[in-house]
Amino acid sequence: MMEIVLGVAGLILILGAFAMEEFQKHTRHESLAYNAINFCGAMFLAIYAWSLGSCPFVILNLVWMAIAGYKLVEISKRTGKKRKKRK
Repeated sequence: MMEIVLGVAGLILILGAFAMEEFQKHTRHESLAYNAINFCGAMFLAIYAWSLGSCPFVILNLVWMAIAGYKLVEISKRTGKKRKKRK
């Protein structure tokens, strides 16, 4: 039962991020929030896929997570540098 909840939550997060990117002009794919939503959604979907034994979807979502995680680190470093310059 918990796997289904994670799967549905992941689906909502991933599709929500996609819809935000497509339909809201102020959504930036370079934002922490957008990438955090993608990271969490992919993580939940990877867990769900693992529980089903679906290796291709586990790999897909782990790659999705890695990309979103990389972007989160990259954005965090950039925003940290900007904050240091302001001080």
